[in-house]
Amino acid sequence: MRTDLALPTTGTTVSVPAAAAVRNLGILAHVDAGKTTVTERILFLTGAIHRRGEVHEGTTVTDFDPQERDRGITISAAAVSCDWDGHRLNLIDTPGHVDFADEVERSLRVLDGAVAVFDAVAGVEPQSESVWRQADRHGVPRIAFVNKMDRPGADLDRAVASIRERLHPVPLAVQLPIGREGDFAGVIDLLRLRALTWPDGPGGVEGVQVVDVPEELASEAERRRQALAEAVAELHPAALEEFCATGTLGADTLAGALRQLTAEGQAVVVLCGSAYRNRGIEPLLDAVAAYLPSPLDVPPVRGDWQGAVQERPADAEQPLAALVFKVNASTTGRLSSLRIYSGTLRKGDTVLDARTGRTERIGRILRVQADRHTETDTAVAGDIVAVVGPKAARAGSTLCAPGAPLVLEPAVAADPVVTVAVEARRSVDADRLAAALFRLAEEDPSLVVGTDPESGQRVLSGLGELHLEVAVESLRRSGLEVTVGRPWVAYRETLSGTVAGLVLRHVKQDGGAGQFAHIVVDVEPLGEPGTDGFEFRSTVTGGRVPQEFVQAVAAGCRDALADGPLGHPVTGVRVTLTDGATHVKDSSDLAFRTAGRLALREALRRGGPVLLEPVVDVTATVPPDSVGGVLGDLSARRGRVHGSDPHGALGAVLTATVPLAELFGYAGALRSRTQGRGTFTTRPAGYAPAPRGQ
Repeated sequence: MRTDLALPTTGTTVSVPAAAAVRNLGILAHVDAGKTTVTERILFLTGAIHRRGEVHEGTTVTDFDPQERDRGITISAAAVSCDWDGHRLNLIDTPGHVDFADEVERSLRVLDGAVAVFDAVAGVEPQSESVWRQADRHGVPRIAFVNKMDRPGADLDRAVASIRERLHPVPLAVQLPIGREGDFAGVIDLLRLRALTWPDGPGGVEGVQVVDVPEELASEAERRRQALAEAVAELHPAALEEFCATGTLGADTLAGALRQLTAEGQAVVVLCGSAYRNRGIEPLLDAVAAYLPSPLDVPPVRGDWQGAVQERPADAEQPLAALVFKVNASTTGRLSSLRIYSGTLRKGDTVLDARTGRTERIGRILRVQADRHTETDTAVAGDIVAVVGPKAARAGSTLCAPGAPLVLEPAVAADPVVTVAVEARRSVDADRLAAALFRLAEEDPSLVVGTDPESGQRVLSGLGELHLEVAVESLRRSGLEVTVGRPWVAYRETLSGTVAGLVLRHVKQDGGAGQFAHIVVDVEPLGEPGTDGFEFRSTVTGGRVPQEFVQAVAAGCRDALADGPLGHPVTGVRVTLTDGATHVKDSSDLAFRTAGRLALREALRRGGPVLLEPVVDVTATVPPDSVGGVLGDLSARRGRVHGSDPHGALGAVLTATVPLAELFGYAGALRSRTQGRGTFTTRPAGYAPAPRGQ
């Protein structure tokens, strides 16, 4: 941690730091928690920009898309770079709206750490919880920043308690706020027992002051500092030794222990401030450098080539391995954003796209500042850059050295749940529409373009109503006149009962080698109706079905999942292969794959197919006089209301699980019932049985 809090001189040329001084981090949060404002203040304080932008004015660096500025939300993850105290910070400002969660997923795949931003009044909100779980899946270490400490009702302790209760890490607050709500003036650094204040005024670089702890807060700061030392000693063996010997922990011991606990995911460091009022950003930057890992601190990336697992450390001398996580496609060219995990990438290099097997030439290497770029000749392990040249790279493609091929695991795109029909108003624009839809799907893999088999219409599927609305608006802003149909949801199906001992004998003889496969399977629900996933296992003994044919049966069952008896994809099924037989000449992978497909299809017909519909968890904040009407409306939409928590004069927070199909147009209905004062958020909750007749 820095002790002087002096800012780096702006306007100087900073050399590219070694990987140990690089921090690749994302800014994660619920919508409106202040992610973009935090990012904007970071860029200003580090000298990357010279004027602070505001979300409500549409002048921020990372929300550069016209739709983002019009709507006041982040739609697409934007990468920026800046320098702080000898460290290169590569930041990705991610969306907070649930419809754009796939952008967060792809960003987390290439990040080493993250800052989770929370509202000091609301604490952990639904989408904060969702992005936290996404970071858990990717093993990304985090620190927490409790923002908006100047708002009425702001309470750091309550926010920390909600982190502990809903996210389940050990939150370790390293600061104590000075002043409450509108009087919030600064923080006390509990590690070094000093006060950091930001006097009233325009704020900015010159605003921070390091002073002694106010006398009225001295005893409380000492108490909290001792509680922090005790909490760290309980989690960290080396810190426990010092604590037992001295009864406390030194600042350096605390900092080292907090870094290790953060990297291991055992605890999360919590800081606070008000980004809008420029308070708390400097210590947040210090915490990023002190606690979040560098590319050298994370395990070597693992990849696969022809069945062999390989590891590549973050070493510029190793063969190149880079993962493309975002593509910006336009009629004038393609820009591929990528994370370099190992090796060195130079302008003019020839690389292998391991997904397609074709070689590509790197025309330009760009350091990205949202929609602005600075050209460079070289990028090394640990860098996040953009390149011009690759023509077939997609999000998830691996670019590697041709002599050392490797396939890195891509982020998995979420399955779309909402579909609309899209048609060009003028027949002459049909080809332009097809090309524009193709570009949209290239940029956002969670958008799926297809054709309705019944009507022949071109359809666009996505993660929510807003997701598709933004995509359609992009088409219109590109000059296309389109007609959009009413949205409908993506159904799934499962089976209601168990089918035991189903025998499938596949025999085919039409000249030459025949096909023979004999299998016996048990098929049952994986869990309660709505449970997602597919499970295959074998209990065959004695070699009655060789292992290669067992794998073929599993592949055939997966083929059958694409289209069930009701015409929808199948989920929530467990298949157990219990017996079988082979023929010495006619048994083959193809025969057993066919048998597996036919067996599962027959079991689904016998087991009583159940239609499933997507459901979402709804959290609505409504004024006191509207609670009854909103509850009645949620019930009328087939919602299951879980609770109503009063928030005094602010109204109540209602929680319910509602079928997604019933929420189309809900934003307008809620505004109407609450005279414009109600708000709501949603979070995917999987699938649930749909009523008969859907």
